[in-house]
Amino acid sequence: MTLFLLVIAAAITFEYINGFHDAANAIATVVSTKVLTPRQAIGLAAFFNLTGALTGTAVASTVGKGMVDTNIVTMGAILCALIGAIVWNLITWLFGLPSSSSHALIGGLCGAALAYAHGNWNVLHWRTGLLPKVVIPMISSPVIGFIIGALLMFVLMVLLQRATPHVVHSIFGKLQLVSASWMAHSHGTNDAQKTMGIITLALFTATTSGSFGHLPPALQFLHTPQFLIPKWVIFLCALTMAAGTAAGGWRIIRTLGHRMVKLQPVHGFAAETTAAVIIQVASSYGIPLSTTHVISTSIMGVGAMKRFSGVKWGVVERIIWAWVFTLPACGFISYLLARIATAF
Repeated sequence: MTLFLLVIAAAITFEYINGFHDAANAIATVVSTKVLTPRQAIGLAAFFNLTGALTGTAVASTVGKGMVDTNIVTMGAILCALIGAIVWNLITWLFGLPSSSSHALIGGLCGAALAYAHGNWNVLHWRTGLLPKVVIPMISSPVIGFIIGALLMFVLMVLLQRATPHVVHSIFGKLQLVSASWMAHSHGTNDAQKTMGIITLALFTATTSGSFGHLPPALQFLHTPQFLIPKWVIFLCALTMAAGTAAGGWRIIRTLGHRMVKLQPVHGFAAETTAAVIIQVASSYGIPLSTTHVISTSIMGVGAMKRFSGVKWGVVERIIWAWVFTLPACGFISYLLARIATAF
């Protein structure tokens, strides 16, 4: 029971960090275009992250039972996975790099599972889980975000070529409130569900292993014999992510909203709308997409269409390296932690 409580504490910590680490995904553009003040933008993001987190459980099911063999997963493995993801998120936040919390968590889970399986790679669900729902989207979604962002910006430029800057700014200043809200809601539908899946996996593991023993009636809700996402888990993760988002995440907000490309409200609208659509579609299919990758490349696509040389490609390069290293780095950290844990 003590180990289970440590897992819940680690999961809540990860979700809180995910909230302020990925807050920039929804509000960087609306802050950089000065449509909202930072405080107003964070409030908006926190609210719509909450509404999104309460919508659906497809992604949670994928993370909980679709990535690794649940028979090999122990409470210790889940704890090592969470710690590995937390460490990586804090490192990238410290350097202001918008890395993927999703890939950090999945990499950590895979690394810990491998350690507890003594290096047996068959415990990883490659064909049904990791390849179609992690690896392929990890490559394709940034490309799609860049292309659609550029195309939408091109269409808007054609439609608005005779409009005055004042009119464009006025219209899209209002429309960006809608796109930023939609982006925050989409982020909640995808990112909050990953921790829901991890907590439910911990509940399932504890139930099947008999770790809970004979619980008093007041705690019978902890038993999870089937892989269903309990309501209390959904609300816990939703509220924790909203609280984390409310705490901000200014280092990453500055990177996405200011250092990569200079944006106007019309550009922010195009980037947020592009990212929101892609994330919403992925969530409906249970794909644990990297919202960070999608919004970042959508901003790049919009910025490139505005003026290719206007994108600060040196900053982009640093971001891409963080993306490349996230899965293996988190997997390696969690693998080492799990090997240390199994040695005692």
